[in-house]
Amino acid sequence: MKAFLVSGTYADPRQKQQPFAIEMAADDEAAVKEKALSTIGSKHKLKRWQITIADVKELSADEVTNHVVKYQIGE
Repeated sequence: MKAFLVSGTYADPRQKQQPFAIEMAADDEAAVKEKALSTIGSKHKLKRWQITIADVKELSADEVTNHVVKYQIGE
């Protein structure tokens, strides 16, 4: 597995757009996008069209700060 940093925005009823950045572990970029849409959508009760992924960046093991992601990538 590889570590990725997914960033973008989602529609928030109280504000126009709410920015987010989340570290995730997945096999490839397509899988991490799917996982991010699923996680953010279920956490904030949003549809997929309300979430915009702006950037997906692969992280090295040294750049990862989330301890769960470190464990998942075998660090």
